Amino acid sequence: MKFRDRAVAFALTLTCLMAAPATVPLGIGAAPAFAAESAVLFMYHRFGEAEYPSANIRIDQFEEQLEELRTGGYTVLPLPEILEKMRTGADLPDRTIALTIDDAYASVYAEAWPRLKKAGFPFTLFVATDPIDRASPGYMTWDQIRELQAGGATIGSQTASHPHLPDLDTDTVKLELDRAASRMADELGQKPTLFAYPYGEYGLQIEKIVAERGYAAAFGQHSGVVHATSDRYGLPRFALNETYGGIDRFRLTANALPLPIRDRVPADLIVTSNNPPPFGFTVAPEIGDPSRIDCYASGQGRTQTEVLGDRVEVRLAEPFPAGRARVNCTMPGPDGRWHWYGIQFYIPR
Repeated sequence: MKFRDRAVAFALTLTCLMAAPATVPLGIGAAPAFAAESAVLFMYHRFGEAEYPSANIRIDQFEEQLEELRTGGYTVLPLPEILEKMRTGADLPDRTIALTIDDAYASVYAEAWPRLKKAGFPFTLFVATDPIDRASPGYMTWDQIRELQAGGATIGSQTASHPHLPDLDTDTVKLELDRAASRMADELGQKPTLFAYPYGEYGLQIEKIVAERGYAAAFGQHSGVVHATSDRYGLPRFALNETYGGIDRFRLTANALPLPIRDRVPADLIVTSNNPPPFGFTVAPEIGDPSRIDCYASGQGRTQTEVLGDRVEVRLAEPFPAGRARVNCTMPGPDGRWHWYGIQFYIPR
């Protein structure tokens, strides 16, 4: 699939939720290659729940996406298998895809699970344990989660109460992770090895806590392509909902390529001073001419960029408001595909 309209493609980058810092490599001595060392991860929440359009995918959209994955030359693999191949340096097929679902809503069991099972596609479900323990309306039960696990789904953690982690002190963050892991071990027979940050919000201290608890990887809600050099505790996923779940956008992101970077500034994504934050990174030499990179910021549109050699400095025009703020950077690649890197900042209220 070729995507020739650069203006449309860049406009679409504004709608996506972005990528990861490059501080803890997944690969061992991996060169900054592209398709053979990368994968696109998709994130869903609700299925066929029209009253929640910002978190919901329509059933007709979901079925069209599954058909695209089935017929479009993609390889859908279990998320743990993708991570292990990156860790060991084994090649991945071009257009490798992983499917993830957050929050364990009841529509996952009623609508997504039968369709995923029929398609034969593996997926990962991230669970916040408190709503399940309370039997909250609209959520799955432990019996249903066990059924998915028995059917091959990977079950990961999303804390106990699904809080805004950057707003908590470190002891409370640890308690959230530990309570969730204990409940999942009790109910599912094993502790989780994968973690998703609630709302995609995290910083260096939170990453450190997750790593200390033995998780193999952790995932945000920012757009981008997972690469062997990506920070394994800040991995990107493309979010899908009714507005941004059309098949053209799905194909655009499913065919995305990584934009490998290093030496990102700032290192910490929680902005407590210097708002707007200074933002820059160094690109891998193999990526080509970095002057072709364009970046877009939440509420600001296309940003000014300055390129010196392989270094890209992004000049943000104004401070971000409190909450989440994103920057997406894309660059045209071969065969009409797009290199994609992004981040999500968190500005405390």
